Amino acid sequence: MPSPGARRRAQEHRPHQWFARQLLRTLTGELPVHALLGHALPAAYDRLIELAPLTPLRARSGAGTRPYDVPTVRECGLSRPRDGVIEAFARIAHGERLRALAFRLELGADARWRCAALDIGPTPAGWGPGPG
Repeated sequence: MPSPGARRRAQEHRPHQWFARQLLRTLTGELPVHALLGHALPAAYDRLIELAPLTPLRARSGAGTRPYDVPTVRECGLSRPRDGVIEAFARIAHGERLRALAFRLELGADARWRCAALDIGPTPAGWGPGPG
């Protein structure tokens, strides 16, 4: 298990990957929204508050669903339109299905990356809460 300092250094070098995992955990219902309170700017945090109760990235259970088949970050990429800004995407896989997650990170005066915006697009059939 990496030390807290090692995790922090890894986040500083690959913040888009860390945020993709944390956003996925929040949008599947695994992590409470308030866990990202210090990691998101107000507009992005408000969007998380709207989205999280819907658990839009959690796969609907049903016939053929395997308990070990949970959504995961398959790929994460970025562009840097200018210093202190990362525009990132993550491909979220659940079994054969893929979803996209897009987000923007901004480097604050305190040298910490924070999520400034996020988008998950429309929720296709079979994702998110459904008839139980």
